[in-house]
Amino acid sequence: MAEIDDRLLAVVVEILETEGYDAVQLREVARRAQSSLATIYKRYATREDLILAGLEAWLDEHRYSEVRAHRRAQGQSLHEALMDLFRTIFEPWEKHPGMLTAYFRARSSPRGQRLLHRGLNIVAPAGLELMADVDEDFVADLNDVLSSVVYGLLGRFVAGEIETTDILPTLDRAVYWLTAGYESTKQGGRVE
Repeated sequence: MAEIDDRLLAVVVEILETEGYDAVQLREVARRAQSSLATIYKRYATREDLILAGLEAWLDEHRYSEVRAHRRAQGQSLHEALMDLFRTIFEPWEKHPGMLTAYFRARSSPRGQRLLHRGLNIVAPAGLELMADVDEDFVADLNDVLSSVVYGLLGRFVAGEIETTDILPTLDRAVYWLTAGYESTKQGGRVE
């Protein structure tokens, strides 16, 4: 059973990356995986479920496999620590832009919140551990702002306005200015 699932999901990932979201058709997946439509429907109720499963498998292997919860190193700034985490998460998309497009499309679908929650369950503990000594109100505000910035950057990429390689530098600048302001106020400075 696992071998069949692996073959099906590998075909879905290949199609998503090379041909795009709309190219994932169940008959074509069955043909390439040397399986049947009945086998697919026994495991995945809908095309969307199959695509979501393929994306989850890819994300687990490429995007989330290196995410680890740990405290900031002695002397490491909040900016440096958060950007280390964001690089771990976003660099795989720089190498696989088709998967980023597929992720964005799937996340925007009716059941796509499943991808968001899965990611949050992995990334949030790592981010919270890095910010263990940070004011809770700042953490909440930072989460709101960065979630919006990230979603906007992903949308701009999918719309063709920016390249995948523009996402991390833009995020780096946003994180820098937000954390520099916070750290300045914690050291008795004032942000104007």
